[in-house]
Amino acid sequence: MKYTDDGDLPEVSEEEFFEVRQAARPYTVMILRAGPAFRMPGPDGDPRVTDIIMAHGKRNLRLKLAGLMPIICPIGDGSGVTGIGVFDARPEDVERIMAADPGVQAGVFTFDVHPCRSFPGSALPLSG
Repeated sequence: MKYTDDGDLPEVSEEEFFEVRQAARPYTVMILRAGPAFRMPGPDGDPRVTDIIMAHGKRNLRLKLAGLMPIICPIGDGSGVTGIGVFDARPEDVERIMAADPGVQAGVFTFDVHPCRSFPGSALPLSG
């Protein structure tokens, strides 16, 4: 759906809203930020940092395949936020998982974790 204004959105009854809210369960959102050693990958970048970022990305895929981080969103807009992940894990477990990340250990990334609630089965659309 292409958004034009709220008039195009589906209607939701109070009962539907209550039912969906009841299905929510806890997750953890992780905000990844550029650390002191971060450099943008590319032809002019530091190859050591690029290798670390690639190891970080490969580890993220392993976390996804294990079901721990089903949503991975790299961000490359230069804002200092470099990614967002949604974990199916408790905040203290996500802290431990992220502390072992090669990019975090090398100072390429820092992170924050935030408990949240969402809806089991939520997914990103396959096409946009």
